Amino acid sequence: ELRRVLFRSEPRFPGGPAADPAGSHHERRIRSFQPRRSRVTTGQQEALERLWPTWGLDIDGKRVLDLEQLFGGLPVVLEIGFGMGEATAQMAADDPGTGILAVDVHTPGQGNLLGLADRAGSTNVRVANGDAVILLREMLAPESLDGLRVYFPDPWPKARHHKRRLIQPEFLDLVAPVLKPGAIVHCATDWEPYAEQMLEVLTAHPRFGNTAADGGYAPRPAFRPLTRFEGQGLDKGHVVHDLLFARV
Repeated sequence: ELRRVLFRSEPRFPGGPAADPAGSHHERRIRSFQPRRSRVTTGQQEALERLWPTWGLDIDGKRVLDLEQLFGGLPVVLEIGFGMGEATAQMAADDPGTGILAVDVHTPGQGNLLGLADRAGSTNVRVANGDAVILLREMLAPESLDGLRVYFPDPWPKARHHKRRLIQPEFLDLVAPVLKPGAIVHCATDWEPYAEQMLEVLTAHPRFGNTAADGGYAPRPAFRPLTRFEGQGLDKGHVVHDLLFARV
């Protein structure tokens, strides 16, 4: 039991991402993610130890981020849940004029993205560790973001877990104030029931308008890479739906 307590409360890497960055000063609530601390490779550990002090930040809920200073004046897009970071690193390399604030709780993925961005020479990525809801609610200034990307979030397929899905009216209420007018919320999923929920929730929200002329799903934009995970799904016959809604 003591090992489990230490595992939750202590950082695994000195100077690296904290195990519970927001700590106990925030209310207990249902989280839309499962913290995952699976095995970190030597390369990922090296990237975390070397690059986290420069490119990483913990979502502690104690300050408002100065995105202009953090990204040198670039427009900034928030990406929630980047997995192992391959698509994020590619988007950063393809579009160096856009800053990407990439949020996840998966330590191996954090290290992998830092390493990929470093090897590509990309300086427009910052990796944030912790709960995206706390980031949106307490650490971002009004109308400070130029976009939001949520690609392949956990579909929580069981009916009793649907309340854990990220794309909900309450989540969009947090998102809308920190987006600039016209900023794009871009979601993608290969889970059909979740795609339907996303479309319903975004369409019903008064602060967002569908960019698709027919009011439905959008074609995959060229800037969103086809990931290995997505390719495997397509090979199995999965249909991937993209949704692009503009902040009104």
